[in-house]
Amino acid sequence: MKAKQTRNRFGFPDLGIGVGLRTAHYGHVLEHKPPVDWFEIISENFIGTHGRPGWVLEQVAERYPVVLHGVSLSIGSTDPLDFDYLEQLKQLALRVRAPWVSDHLCWTGVAGRNLHDLLPLPYTEECLRHVVRRVRAVQDFLERPIALENPSTYVEFQSSSMSEWEFLARVAEEADCALLLDVNNVYVSSFNHGFDAGAYIDAIPHGRVVQYHLAGHTNHGTHIIDSHNGRVIDEVWRLYERSLALSGGRSTLLEWDEDIPSFEELHAEALRARAWLERARGKGRRVHAGRS
Repeated sequence: MKAKQTRNRFGFPDLGIGVGLRTAHYGHVLEHKPPVDWFEIISENFIGTHGRPGWVLEQVAERYPVVLHGVSLSIGSTDPLDFDYLEQLKQLALRVRAPWVSDHLCWTGVAGRNLHDLLPLPYTEECLRHVVRRVRAVQDFLERPIALENPSTYVEFQSSSMSEWEFLARVAEEADCALLLDVNNVYVSSFNHGFDAGAYIDAIPHGRVVQYHLAGHTNHGTHIIDSHNGRVIDEVWRLYERSLALSGGRSTLLEWDEDIPSFEELHAEALRARAWLERARGKGRRVHAGRS
């Protein structure tokens, strides 16, 4: 597939191949200092945390780039934004010198209660305006653009008047935010709802994509659960390659959060992305050189 390649418009660095920093691997990372390009942390696991987790994070941040990935921003909720949480997030990002901060395009609770799930939004004009206002407010407070991730979904709203990819693209453009494109979630949701995953990938404003997520999932036959368990399947790799052809390559992270394997196995699975990423980077450099 021939396509125009785009640079990430925010000037965020291409960090290479990363993995999530999980407690099961603290000892290995500290002792062996593995040749990982970067780590992603779940923001909430380190907000207000001291003791060993905080100390481990400081050691890791001294050696590797660390990116923050949150699960509690609840950008689509009707509850007021939690500025106490945002202040702690801002300080954590400064503490580890995070290149960027990300969360999900979803809502996670109502009436002050966190449901600890990434819940889908209705894709309507009214919801779009609501989310855009909140994203702008968050970015103003954090004094940096945020990256929003497409979550996996299992139900849809009958009131939706546009596709998920149109909604995601319009939020990004109108709020002037970045995107974290979870390729596995595109596949999972396409299976669950019956849409064309390739059309989703093609419709994304790739100049706003600053990071990819790859992961395994659990296929129950009638539906797929985004379990972050096991290896990435071939169909997801092909969608990743399709997106890289459009973006020219972006920082890529492998998620594995259930039945977590040894660090060596985790890293080996992540490094399977290297060939596609290097090829996309090479094509991007040749295109740029030809235009200069």
